[in-house]
Amino acid sequence: MSRTEEFQELRPLLFSIAYRILGSVSEAEDAVQETWLRFEASPTEPRSVRAYLSAAVTRVAIDVLRSARVRREEYVGPWFPEPLLADPYEDPARSAELADSVSMAALLLLERLSPLERAVFVLREVFDFGFPEVASAVGRSEAACRQLAVRARRHMAAGRPRFEADREEREELASRFFDALREGDVVALRDLLAADVSMVGDGGGKAPQLSRAVVGDRNVAGLLASVFPRMIRIDVTLERHELNGRPGAIVRDRDGRVLHTLALDILDGRIQTIRSVINPDKLGHLGPVADAWAVDREVRRPRPPGA
Repeated sequence: MSRTEEFQELRPLLFSIAYRILGSVSEAEDAVQETWLRFEASPTEPRSVRAYLSAAVTRVAIDVLRSARVRREEYVGPWFPEPLLADPYEDPARSAELADSVSMAALLLLERLSPLERAVFVLREVFDFGFPEVASAVGRSEAACRQLAVRARRHMAAGRPRFEADREEREELASRFFDALREGDVVALRDLLAADVSMVGDGGGKAPQLSRAVVGDRNVAGLLASVFPRMIRIDVTLERHELNGRPGAIVRDRDGRVLHTLALDILDGRIQTIRSVINPDKLGHLGPVADAWAVDREVRRPRPPGA
């Protein structure tokens, strides 16, 4: 195969590595493009193209993450990863690890790791690279990488939920949730929410967002039931999608532009967390982005009597 063909065959893997390290679709795509430029310019032919490209995209992603950490420390409000509709890389032998590692909850846990710990965890635990390949990718000894992997596994295990719903149960519960949301049915919503459910939004200071997390089934159900029916009345639509391997939806304005996303974490038969990404900078890869401020003003506008 030509270099171009070899690269295109490995592109899904490279994007999947970069996205898990960076939590950003746009930055992952840029890292993959930079990797191609380095590969194209290299005068030598690597013994293993897969190992070479995986190491290259990892190094690029680590550098980007180190600079992104400064921006995230200054970020307005909660920071969430950019929502991902579908992971382009598939490996039947590791489907469970791949699906789990791309969830919003897992990516937020990865944020707690140092860039090197994060890269080692992604390469070793998610994609099953051998320690010699991991060491080459991150520029550390195999012994150091083993220590980084142990620390990363310990941090990740400490933050993971003890139980999680299977796919069929998640989808059934999510369908009921979005039906109740459209209807503004407080009772039905509360029946689906965990007692300590939390709802959090990421607007980055660039869109209307919650001033703080809303916690508790009564508070969350009440807020959702009061807001979403009003949004439906101005022709906002809920488009069901799997986001980051979990049930969710893209919320669109009357012209079909992306307003925000909703992603659900489901544990023990209840919705534990609702995460909304409304920062327009994180939605462009999903399509044209709506003016969230304009929609918010229209939702809040008093309705004429009898309307």
